Amino acid sequence: MRKKSKDNDIIEVSLRGDLTTESPYKAKGKVWVEKDGEVYMGWGRVELLEQIDNLGSIAAAARKMGMGYRNAWLEVEEMNRLAPKPLVIKMLGGAGGGQAILTAEGQKIINEYKELRARFLEFLERFG
Repeated sequence: MRKKSKDNDIIEVSLRGDLTTESPYKAKGKVWVEKDGEVYMGWGRVELLEQIDNLGSIAAAARKMGMGYRNAWLEVEEMNRLAPKPLVIKMLGGAGGGQAILTAEGQKIINEYKELRARFLEFLERFG
């Protein structure tokens, strides 16, 4: 049985008990993708990309997620550096502020990461 964790990026599955009791054991895990030993994509980064796509702004996405603008900006910079093509295109702002656009490559990595995460959950559920 899958349980929701306090930390959204942790996947948790209760392991099977006997027929009358629930097992006190749980399998937990996180899924992330690395490139050359650096974290390229994880659940938090996927959420950031989705918020940028929804809101059109790194600053607005950072506010919505409760993180600092600088941290969000650095995350986007790192993802773009590690990606084969940019995931987010940033446009400098004027009086109205800047804009950020999720690219097709960004949407592709979101979809691929979610598929990887779903397969990991299926793996854990085989033991639950």
